Amino acid sequence: QVQLVESGGGSAQAGGSLRLSCAPSGRTFSRYHMGWFRQAPGKEREFVAGINGNGGSTYYADSVKGRFTISRENAKNTVALQMNSLKPEDTAVYYCAVTSSYGSTWSADFRAWGQGTQVTVSS
Repeated sequence: QVQLVESGGGSAQAGGSLRLSCAPSGRTFSRYHMGWFRQAPGKEREFVAGINGNGGSTYYADSVKGRFTISRENAKNTVALQMNSLKPEDTAVYYCAVTSSYGSTWSADFRAWGQGTQVTVSS
């Protein structure tokens, strides 16, 4: 059973950048497709970005396209989310998870959710 741990959250000014990292505890996850989601207070969890098992293909929510980049380093067993040009509406708890359904944006298709990391963007 893969368990994921997110890190790298924090506070930033609008227009700034943050880099999140996701790593499994106890297992390699190079064969899994991965995704990042976020959940703001009072809102549903929403898809942010996804990447396939070998890192060769990615997809994004329209709200972050061109600003966020998902990547993976299987040798280091990590998946990262580089967030640039941050906006106050990016404020949320960010989660990573695994899926066997590459291309899905539906949270029910993902599993092994981590505890999340808080991102706060001030204007």
